Parts: sequence; structure tokens; C-alpha cells
Amino acid sequence: MALTGRTALLAALGSLPVGILAPSWTGMLAVNAPLSLAILCDYALAAPVRTLQFTRSGDTTVRLGDGAEVQLTVTNPSRRRLRAHLRDAWPPSSWLTGTEQAASRHTLDIPAGERRRVTTLLRPTRRGDRRAEQVTVRSYGPLGLAARQGNHHVPWTVRVLPPFTSRKHLPSRLARLRELDGRTSVLTRGEGTEFDSLRAYVPGDDTRSIDWRATARQSAVAVRTWRPEGDRHILIVLDTGRTSAGRVGDVPRLDAAMDAALLLTALATRAGDRVDLLAHDRRTRAQVQGRAAGEVLSAMVTAMAPLEPELVETDVRGLSATALASAPRRSLIVLLTSLDAAPVEEGLLPALPRLTQRHTVLVAAVADPHIEEMADARGTVDAVYEAAAATQAQAQRRRTAEQLQRHGVVVVDATPDNLAPALADAYLALKAAGRL
Repeated sequence: MALTGRTALLAALGSLPVGILAPSWTGMLAVNAPLSLAILCDYALAAPVRTLQFTRSGDTTVRLGDGAEVQLTVTNPSRRRLRAHLRDAWPPSSWLTGTEQAASRHTLDIPAGERRRVTTLLRPTRRGDRRAEQVTVRSYGPLGLAARQGNHHVPWTVRVLPPFTSRKHLPSRLARLRELDGRTSVLTRGEGTEFDSLRAYVPGDDTRSIDWRATARQSAVAVRTWRPEGDRHILIVLDTGRTSAGRVGDVPRLDAAMDAALLLTALATRAGDRVDLLAHDRRTRAQVQGRAAGEVLSAMVTAMAPLEPELVETDVRGLSATALASAPRRSLIVLLTSLDAAPVEEGLLPALPRLTQRHTVLVAAVADPHIEEMADARGTVDAVYEAAAATQAQAQRRRTAEQLQRHGVVVVDATPDNLAPALADAYLALKAAGRL
């Protein structure tokens, strides 16, 4: 039996002797029989909580930063009216700080044999799956002097998806893509190009592009023009190892990499390219393959949602082997990883020849904007030392990027806010150069 605040108030005012607070109910009854009898009757008239029935409905997915509504239907099968307080418990990251109590607690008044629905508004602060914990119900008697309390497990899961904040850059990149598709066809040669049209020869054109059969049928020399293939394969590889756990600003590097991957996916599918996803550290954490253009973005968002950085060193050899198995023909492999010197020199550089032999490789990394601020700091002795350390870190990062570029790798190194548009620009530049 749970004594309510009203009972405690009566005790404080002297209506209830202190003896009622003793653990022994026998002693309490002997001290103040009338009030004790009222409490016992109130407890007996409270609706039972063990027989309550619960069902859930509502949202199962929500983007990070948005709100989700989960409905809980409570059925009172007993013969007594249910007057209760209900707490719908979820993990702490399901609400903004300080809003949990208001969002999770509800007041119920359900007549016998009826049902009522309450709505819990979630506003998650982290990606991943948020699972309902337990429903706690405290059922009061008509006088409010005593209550019954019990817990129920009513399962429900809400998957919190990446926010895709870089979506705002998509219209401008699509406009550039349309310009790229609509302008004069790019003259390219070799594997991976599609014939576009014939035009008259202009001094300076590559003589290997002359179409001699077409020239023989007309008075002018004709040359073949080519355009990049529309159905190219892009494999986006997320490094989920320990370096992806480093926080830049308010979010882990992995979250910034995901946002960039989503913008690239949205842009590439509009361009007619096929996009797959691989998330790997020492084993494959998520994979999306062979999805239609209209399904791939939602499939990637769903696959990325539960991903968390793993505090292990990435097995780059295993990652490259899995990437090669996922890209059997010539592809663009976009590796979202770190530009820290040690992981690149010890892990990535030895594996590059296998990747660059058949594929175009692009490495994208998240730079820390705080390093740039430190490099520009002056005025105090501490600021000068910080500037020197930041300058040294930037120089090391540039040397690492240059090492990758010497192996034919395209490198994108940008701050979290700029990584997604910079990666999209690099993709468009490769298309414009006929390398896709």
C-alpha cells in the first residue's frame, strides 16, 4: 500500500498520530482506528493496476531534432473507476533536457470497462533506436488517501534517423548537374564513356576521335563526342572505427560523414548513378546494395540510424577487401575516414594500390574548425603556443593529403558544415572531367 501526500498532511496537522507512520499496520489501527479504517477502505476501492491492459500506436521513425508522438491506450477491465497517475518511461535521450517529467507523466480517469488514450511526445537528442522501458501506474482511491502501484512492460521502438541537414545544398547542386548535362558534351576517351553525337572537326580536336566512316559520307571531317556514363556505380564507405568517434563541435565525426553521404546519395541518384553503402571497422556494421533509385536514400537513412562509432582500430585490409567485393566493376569508391597520419600511413596507404588499380578513389575527412581558430590566435603566450601547435597539425594533415593524391586519390578535407557540399562539388567535378 502506498500512502499519499494527503495522508502525510493529515498526520502533520495532528489528525493522524505519529504511530501511523510505523511499519506495523496493527499498531496503527490501534492508535487511530477511524482514520486507519478510512485509509484501508480507500485502498480497497482503488482500481487494481495489475489487470490494466495496454496497447501502443504512433510513430516508429523520426528525424533527429523532430518530435514523435507515441499513443498509449489504457483499458480498465475492472468494476472500479480508475483514478491514476501514469508515467511512460523512455531513455533519457528521448527528450530535451528538463522536459522529461512534463512529457512522460499523465493523469487518468477511466470509468469501469472503458479505455482512454494518452500521448507521449518524444523529442530525441541522439540517433538510434529508442525503446520504451516501463509504464508505471499509481491508482488512487476515491479519497486520495492511499494508492496501489504497479509496473507494466509495453514494448515500442522509435528509430531516430540522421537529420540530413545538408539537404539545403541539394537544389544548388542539382542546378549545376543540369548545367553539366545540358552543356556541350565532354570529349573523353577510353573505358566507361558513352557515345553522344557527331560534330564537325575543329582544329585542336584529338584526331583519335575522328569518325572516318561518317567523314567518308560527307564533305567535312566528323568527330565523335562522348559523355560520361549515366549508370555509374558509387560505393560510399563509412569508416566506423575509433577515429570516427572524435567529436568536432557538438557531434561525432561519424555524424558529419553520414550527412555528407546522404547529400552525395541524393545527388548521384538524380544523376542516374547507382549508389551503395558499406559501414565497416573490423567487421561490416551496415550495408545497402542493389536498391532502386527511389529507395536507396530511405534505405541508407534507416541503415545509418543505429550506427555508433566503435572504439577499435579499423581493419583497413578487411575494409578494402569488402569494398572490392561490393564493387565488381569500375566504380567510384568514396571513403569517409580520418586524415590522421598514423591510420593513413599504416593502414590506408598499403591498401590503396588494390583500390586504385580498378576504381576511382575519393577520400573525404572531417576537419576540426577549432584548429583553424587556434592557428589564427595571437596576443598571449598561450595563444602563440596554441597557434604553433595548430599550424603543425595543419601541415601534417596537408602532407597526409598529398601522400594520398600522389597515389591518384581525390581528397576532400573540410569542416563539418562544409564537408557535404564540398563532397558534392568533388563528385560534380569528376563528372565534368569525364572520370565518371
